[in-house]
Amino acid sequence: MSASPGYGDEKGGSLGEPEYGQDPASGGIFSSDYKRHDDLKEMLDSNKDSLKLEAMKRIVAMIARGKNTSDLFPAVVKNVACKNIEVKKLVYVYLVRYAEEQQDLALLSISTFQRGLKDPNQLIRASALRVLSSIRVPIIVPIMMLAIKEAASDMSPYVRKTAAHAIPKLYSLDSDQKDQLIEVIEKLLSDKTTLVAGSVVMAFEEVCPERIDLIHKNYRKLCNLLIDVEEWGQVVIINMLTRYARTQFLNPNQNESLLEENPEKAFYGSDDDEGGKEKSEPSSMVKHKPYVMDPDHRLLLRNTKPLLQSRNAAVVMAVAQLYFHLAPKAEVGVIAKALVRLLRSHSEVQYVVLHNVATMSIKRRGMFEPYLKSFYIRSTDPTQIKILKLEVLTNLANETNISTILREFQTYIRSMDKDFVAATIQAIGRCATNIGKVRDTCLNGLVQLLSNRDELVVAESVVVIKKLLQMQPAQHSEIIKHMAKLTDNIQVPMARASILWLIGEYCEHVPKIAPDVLRKMAKSFTNEEDIVKLQTINLAAKLYLTNPKQTKLLTQYVLNLAKYDQNYDIRDRTRFIRQLIIPTEKSGALSKHAKKLFLAQKPAPILESSFKDRDHFQLGSLSHLLNAKAVGYQELPDWPEEAPDPSVRNVEVKDAEEEEDSAPRDGHIGLLGEWKEVPEWTKCPSREKRKEREEKPFYSDSEGESGPTESADSEPESESESESGGNSSGSGSGSGSEEEEESEEEEESEKEEKKKEKKRTPQKEDSDESDQEQKQPIRSKRSSAKTSQKSASEDGSSSESNESETESSSEEEDEDEDEEDEQRQSDPKKKKTPPATKPTAKASKEPKEMSLLDLDDFSVPSAPLVTSRSIVSASLVSDLEGLSLTDSALTPTVISPAFASDRTFELLHRMTGEGLSMEYIFSRQPFTPDNRMVSVQIQISNKTENEVKNIRISEPKLLSGMRIKEFQETECLPPGESATVIMGIDFCDSTQAANFQICTHTRHFYVSIQPPVGELMAPVFMSENEFKREQSKLTGMNEITERLSLSEKCNSDHAIVQRVTSTANMNRVPCGADKEYRFAAKTVSSGTLVLVTLTLKDGSAALLTINSEKMVIGTMLAKDIVQTLTQ
Repeated sequence: MSASPGYGDEKGGSLGEPEYGQDPASGGIFSSDYKRHDDLKEMLDSNKDSLKLEAMKRIVAMIARGKNTSDLFPAVVKNVACKNIEVKKLVYVYLVRYAEEQQDLALLSISTFQRGLKDPNQLIRASALRVLSSIRVPIIVPIMMLAIKEAASDMSPYVRKTAAHAIPKLYSLDSDQKDQLIEVIEKLLSDKTTLVAGSVVMAFEEVCPERIDLIHKNYRKLCNLLIDVEEWGQVVIINMLTRYARTQFLNPNQNESLLEENPEKAFYGSDDDEGGKEKSEPSSMVKHKPYVMDPDHRLLLRNTKPLLQSRNAAVVMAVAQLYFHLAPKAEVGVIAKALVRLLRSHSEVQYVVLHNVATMSIKRRGMFEPYLKSFYIRSTDPTQIKILKLEVLTNLANETNISTILREFQTYIRSMDKDFVAATIQAIGRCATNIGKVRDTCLNGLVQLLSNRDELVVAESVVVIKKLLQMQPAQHSEIIKHMAKLTDNIQVPMARASILWLIGEYCEHVPKIAPDVLRKMAKSFTNEEDIVKLQTINLAAKLYLTNPKQTKLLTQYVLNLAKYDQNYDIRDRTRFIRQLIIPTEKSGALSKHAKKLFLAQKPAPILESSFKDRDHFQLGSLSHLLNAKAVGYQELPDWPEEAPDPSVRNVEVKDAEEEEDSAPRDGHIGLLGEWKEVPEWTKCPSREKRKEREEKPFYSDSEGESGPTESADSEPESESESESGGNSSGSGSGSGSEEEEESEEEEESEKEEKKKEKKRTPQKEDSDESDQEQKQPIRSKRSSAKTSQKSASEDGSSSESNESETESSSEEEDEDEDEEDEQRQSDPKKKKTPPATKPTAKASKEPKEMSLLDLDDFSVPSAPLVTSRSIVSASLVSDLEGLSLTDSALTPTVISPAFASDRTFELLHRMTGEGLSMEYIFSRQPFTPDNRMVSVQIQISNKTENEVKNIRISEPKLLSGMRIKEFQETECLPPGESATVIMGIDFCDSTQAANFQICTHTRHFYVSIQPPVGELMAPVFMSENEFKREQSKLTGMNEITERLSLSEKCNSDHAIVQRVTSTANMNRVPCGADKEYRFAAKTVSSGTLVLVTLTLKDGSAALLTINSEKMVIGTMLAKDIVQTLTQ
């Protein structure tokens, strides 16, 4: 038989080799006996289906183990027409594996495969198409094309999915079929089932990724189906939609710093504070944001956000790259937590995620700062993971956290992993380069490493120190001398070369040591490495030019040795330098400028991250991981300068109605009813009511708990609930009467969620949604949104009149319910007095309703006004808080400052504010609502001729960790008058500015508050012994010393104390010594102690010592105190 020799040839080398791990009871399925295949052939030729099934199971098991069963192809292919479905499915599995190898035999069964395409069983139809598309013979291309077209119209979504998989196979076989395949892809893209979506998008990416026009009509459907697609399909769709969005939407970060460019879009640009404003006067309003996000852009961001909780790391990574490339900067932070979660996975996943985090952390450092500890290195991490985490930690280093990171680096240097230690030393060098405040500290730490026993550690330290010394060599001649002594011990070529370069470059700072180093190097010149020899020649040349008396003979000796060196680079360098520095008759004009050539000032090297330029590759791609363009990589398109027409994504009415009647997933289409761009896709009230009856029990239980990560699918149901607000509210209150206070709170949170959903429906407002999800709902904003919703529904087109009536009636029911809830919580008498300063909207009824709801806000003031009573109570409260600390020796009692800060800062100039001016001071009083915030007192002056209304804070843009407590809204400020308000800011022990907007009823202004370092502290009372004990704990890197000369004005104790306490909010500590002053404070945010000691020396000399764990704050404070005492 012809098959036997083939089998014998193929297995000839392994007949005598035993196979391990076999089960004796397995019936010899995997035995080495060559007769096994004869048994299988007999079973396949049998008339019994049970034997055929058993044989096919064994064959498929062999394939799964990687065994070659191609010689069984003729026997198997005979059974392709078997009537038993189980046998037929296994035969197709086998044929898919070997059809490409045995093409001639497979072609004999083409007719059988074609009959299989008509089989009533969907699995058989799909398997037949899969086998047909696996036969790589150009002659059957027409048959394959016909089969794919028929399968694309199949009733079974599984068969349509298989047709999508077959498209790339046919395209790779015959690219001339592209036009016909695009027609099939267009048809499959309109499919509404989740099973097909991922596969057809993959086919689209393989065949025609440039045909963006095919995606337009299906964009919204793909966004809404995304949550239910299988994980592989989610990754493919997200990557495709990332490229699509980059071509169809504007860059959300391009106009971040601009104020107003296009007032016409102001109505759509504001999401929170347009209540009571008329739609008919958009030109008088200033848009809430300079950039207005396209609703389709927002839809994509909103529907991908829940996938950050996916269990599949690839899906999370795909969403993360989408947000990084497409989302506004303020919203990108949501991906940080999901990426940090992936770091608990396998090391392979960690490796990919850390590569992407390292790239992100260069541009968006604040995003990962709260998760700094998640990047700390474990001893069990592989070396490549350690180095990547080190890269991330270095990127995240700033003035606030550098002390923590440097402490962490100190422990890493003791590691046994030498590559990791070398990378840590380089990271310390990068931190010193990027953060000038700690450069001296890092340099001192690296110098201490020079005495390490490990030669590699010393060598790496030398290389890094050399780069740091280039920044300020004059201040560190002692370090250069210390390094010169190491030439006897260090043998690592790169380190020796670095020392020689340093001594040669700065030989004027070490005139006595440099010639001696050259003498030592001349003795060992012939035994040195090439890089060391080159630096020795350079050193000799520089010394010859600066100190020819001592080094002339030495230089000639070194040049003579190098002249006959084996390396031609060294010989060439020697000839060049000899002609340049030793003038002869033949010397050219260059020899006159030798000193300028050799001793020119060289720029300090810039230590940059190796991930700095990787962001031009799409994150999560293989090209980004390798930092090289891989085969098949598609560049991420640039943002368009002008937004393309958004109407191309609208779907016609007829198609939409047909889809609503036929599609099982038409609930997703309800999302589009929110947008005015697509008036034909408005909601059907009967469908919404039917959906409410079906979905209401589920969402009424879970909606209050969904929080910011609610899925996109919950929004249509939320809208349908909001339409029947009266009924649902009634049921909620009924359940609340039966349960305790917790159920009442859940009911309120449900109502607030419904209000938010209702507010989004008529206004097409999606641009600030993610911000709203992360904030606590505020009742005044809800009421203003209701008012604007009413005005919008009254001004709407006649085609929407029925719907607007339904919504307005349900709104009134909800408001009645709300008023009942509020009457239980606040004083009813207050509600009946409307504020006089509220702007009127359309009718007199509306401002009354709005004022009834708004007065709730004024029952709890956000910040106390500056009165003597509030100051006394604030200090009393903080005193009581200080007494509750467990450390009895350190009771940081917040006391009145001896000298209040008299510095006034300008927040808003009257020219910029168009007549509205603001100034602020740091009042140095405790901020009662939160004692971790710095109290800022703002004086608002109205220098216009008109009233200024609704003065408030909006859109704080804060660095990670910073918080802000807005001052209470000033409803009306008459012309020529002033008002004083207090706000609190948690600067997180940093001098970085807090940026926010000051808004009025017509304008908004970008402002910022940046604190002096002395205002980040609160004074602490402590005894002399306590001061000394705490000071003894804060030494070494936590101690900063500065020498200074006092000015003539500092001639008394009172003058010195006044200057120090006016610079920093500190308390003087009692001291027994005459010429010593001590001050103590703690940082407001973290409560870290800051101790200041000023010791007077002879004459006007003095020594300033600051002890604190916050090294950056200590350094900046020392600079400020020295400046105030020397002026």
